[in-house]
Amino acid sequence: MDDLAALLARLRPTIGEDEYQILEALVETYGYLTARLDDQTLTIEDLRQLLGRRTTEKTRHVLKGAPGLGKPSRPAPPEGSGPKPPAPGHGRHATAAYGGATRVAVSYGTLTRGDLCPECRKGKVYVAPPRRLVRIVGQPPLTATVYELEKLRCNLCGERFTADPPPDVGPAKYDASAASMIALLKYGNGMPFHRVAALQRNLEMPLPASTQWEILAETATVLQPALDELQQQAAQGDVLHIDDTSMRVLALRREIDESTKSASDRTGIFTSGIVATRDGHRIALFFTGRNHAGENLATILAKRSKEAPPPIQMSDALARNVPKLPPNLQVIAANCLAHGRRQIVDVATRFPEACQHILEGLGDVYGHEAEAVRRKLSPDDRLRWHQERSGPILRELKEWLAAQFAERRVEPNSSLGKAMRYLLRHWPKLTRFLEAPGVPLDNNICERSLKMAIRNRKNAYFYKTAHGAEVGDLFMSLIHTCELGGANPFDYLTALQQHAALLATNAAAWMPWNYRDAIAASSRS
Repeated sequence: MDDLAALLARLRPTIGEDEYQILEALVETYGYLTARLDDQTLTIEDLRQLLGRRTTEKTRHVLKGAPGLGKPSRPAPPEGSGPKPPAPGHGRHATAAYGGATRVAVSYGTLTRGDLCPECRKGKVYVAPPRRLVRIVGQPPLTATVYELEKLRCNLCGERFTADPPPDVGPAKYDASAASMIALLKYGNGMPFHRVAALQRNLEMPLPASTQWEILAETATVLQPALDELQQQAAQGDVLHIDDTSMRVLALRREIDESTKSASDRTGIFTSGIVATRDGHRIALFFTGRNHAGENLATILAKRSKEAPPPIQMSDALARNVPKLPPNLQVIAANCLAHGRRQIVDVATRFPEACQHILEGLGDVYGHEAEAVRRKLSPDDRLRWHQERSGPILRELKEWLAAQFAERRVEPNSSLGKAMRYLLRHWPKLTRFLEAPGVPLDNNICERSLKMAIRNRKNAYFYKTAHGAEVGDLFMSLIHTCELGGANPFDYLTALQQHAALLATNAAAWMPWNYRDAIAASSRS
């Protein structure tokens, strides 16, 4: 891959940008497929899916053309629940959506409150809600201002006199907001440094890739207390979702390749994602290195209060997700039902009738979960809700799965048999939401969070050093925690830098959900 990247770099000046993008995508696809071929369990069907044959796992698409399709798999919405709201992104945005826009008040000019109405000449005008217009302009992600300070010089003694810069111009060339924007472009939206540099160069606002890295490396040191506090808060979480994805770190890969390895030595490099929920807040953490998600979770849980009850751990059923914890610190282990369902989806085209029965049963369970969310049930009420409605469905489904093997309707070693045995083997953890309050059905929130790391890997290919990976993990953790909580990550990162001294002394007051209160308190003092 390094040779291919170097070849692309040599070819780039000789071809057009469109052709370069096509070649870059081909090289990227080749590298990803080559990495996946190391997986001994990869099948031809998996390759078809990787190359875009399946874009959805919805039952109606997976079982398209299967007999009996059309049978409702979800409970009908209760009467009076109202029409279904439009999907996000459809329709026009209200002016309130432009929270970051500059607001300009425009007065009528010739009329003021209390004046005589110019039409009827009888009534008096009053202030009504304003009419709002939105006008959007383009500008570079990072802009610069050049201050030309007048300089005078004595023709006799040579003394120089230079005008002072405006009072709001700080001593640093790069403002705190510059570091926030670079972090959002790189780690929040997957734009590599060289692409940002090319964009800025085209807009005549040069910002070299090396300079971007230096800015973020320095800023990461300032923001480290915020990450440490997030980890401490996550350790006290009620539910912790964990998962892994592969990652490339050139320095670590070189160490692994140059070391003397035995057959049992670990050779993989991973980015682990942990999403913790606590007091209504969701915290995202990323860890890149040679440790698996279970080991990173154990590191986080070592900071957990001894008085706190056992947390819920949600993950897939891989053994590497099981943390090695001391006897006095245990978790309520639950497995992702969506992973079990995916096992069935993968063989649905070959066994449509059996898979339809399973998928529709699980669809009913997810329908009950959607209704519980709509009703905003408490954890205890949600537990009773699922026990009453989802419990009978899952008991019948488990009995049906066992009967397929007992009556020899399914070959245990077939692809369908393996998918069904996965469900039966992990049944207690897959249905843990029927036993304990607050247990989620799946690990989708963590899988979606890892898309941030995957997008960075897809566009930038690799981290160069372990320190570079640590910086990326820090910014991704802070940015995605803001996204999960509805906070503005640009404002948050900028505020942390502007109040670095206060952050260092009381990081708990500078979390994404309460930092605005800390800003208000600091301004009053």
